[in-house]
Amino acid sequence: MKHYRQELWFHTKTRRDYINITDQVQGAIDKSGIKEGLCSVNAMHISASVYINDDEPGLLRDYDAWLEKLAPHAPVNQYRHNDTGEDNADAHLKRQVMGRGVVVAVTQGRLDFGPWEQIFYGEFDGARKKRVLIKIIGE
Repeated sequence: MKHYRQELWFHTKTRRDYINITDQVQGAIDKSGIKEGLCSVNAMHISASVYINDDEPGLLRDYDAWLEKLAPHAPVNQYRHNDTGEDNADAHLKRQVMGRGVVVAVTQGRLDFGPWEQIFYGEFDGARKKRVLIKIIGE
């Protein structure tokens, strides 16, 4: 069995952002030479997420609005985590809802998606450098 590892790095300009990383993940599969296997993609920071959904601008705005209602950033004093001097407790909660990462089958060297599925990096406490790990195993 072969394996391949690659990191993606992000430094968003805004606090929250949603970035389609499907092409970058497929590029890693292409580099790996693996034709049949599994591809794991994980946000390696506790205030960011990797998830799968449709790349439709209205849906991305809906996610952002819904997450902000679910765990609003302000007022920052509503969260005990922020008593430490942080201001990102909401980002931790948003990450918990959206998840750490995804696993996608690789078939004939391609991500094996259902209709409309795409892989996204969700940033909830941006304006600093964070990474995503891609790990591919198979033959």
